[in-house]
Amino acid sequence: MNIIESDTMANQAKIAIAVVRFNRFVNNNLLEGALDVLKRIGHVKDENITIIWVPGSYELPLIAKALAISHKYDGIIALGTVIRGFTVHFEFVAKECSSGLSRISMENTLPIGFGLLTTDNISQAIERSGVKANNKGSEAALSVLEMINILKIIKNSS
Repeated sequence: MNIIESDTMANQAKIAIAVVRFNRFVNNNLLEGALDVLKRIGHVKDENITIIWVPGSYELPLIAKALAISHKYDGIIALGTVIRGFTVHFEFVAKECSSGLSRISMENTLPIGFGLLTTDNISQAIERSGVKANNKGSEAALSVLEMINILKIIKNSS
């Protein structure tokens, strides 16, 4: 039986982080969580991290596609927050962003950490972007680091 597992150390990895400006007060926490994991756990060097600010969550898939086809990055972390309002706009944005990022990841065999919060209210968004615990930016970064290593193992196995 062959089992493939990996850790989260990826000190040579080049990572792009796409962050949404809308709801920036929440997304700043997501970004801080992702950067903390990349540097402290993954030992990724500052010069190997690129941060791209985008207007809204709907724009995340386009930026992820541009980053993927550039072939400059080993992984992408997408960070943003969509808070339910009184219209169906929330559903459209969340669904398109999620399916777009998933499609780009699969088409390019490129890990994309999904750090998009979809919450009913501001309180939930603040809770899920916690500075130490429950930070979805941290979780997205951990996923990307591990997936980079797993894909490397698969590629190099005979």
